[in-house]
Amino acid sequence: MKKAIYIMMMLMALGLMTSCHSNEKNYRAAYEKAVERRKTGIGAEDFARIEAERQRYTHVINGDSVRMLYVNANVAIDSTDAVHDYNVVVASFTQRINAKSYRDRLREECGLAGSYVLFGGSDKKYFVVAEGFDNSGDAAAFIRDIDKKVCLKMLEPLPWILKKL
Repeated sequence: MKKAIYIMMMLMALGLMTSCHSNEKNYRAAYEKAVERRKTGIGAEDFARIEAERQRYTHVINGDSVRMLYVNANVAIDSTDAVHDYNVVVASFTQRINAKSYRDRLREECGLAGSYVLFGGSDKKYFVVAEGFDNSGDAAAFIRDIDKKVCLKMLEPLPWILKKL
């Protein structure tokens, strides 16, 4: 009798351990629900127009079309380096820890020792800067060859230039 109870308890424990765990499929479903919730109240056509405007090229520099936004931003995370006027943004986050982690990965994995994080803008975001420049021509040239310099997946749809105000 003791043996039967022991076996039943082991089977129940094994069943509990295998039935309650997350997997990639669950995370993907939750992500897709969040994306759909973000689109709620906006038609597909309007959402596509908003996304196209968000990624629109705004300036032509030395024959290159680039997206440049003017943002009032400050150095956000432990950087003593001088911040440049033209900053090539490859990611933006709402949480400081995510921005710091991505910046550290740029420094370690891609060798971009000059990367830093800026904070600001109307939506109060942390912008991860791959490299900063003193003139717009150098920043546009960096964006032209960015695939060779940044080995990580860029989290922005297209890299863009943040012009500090």
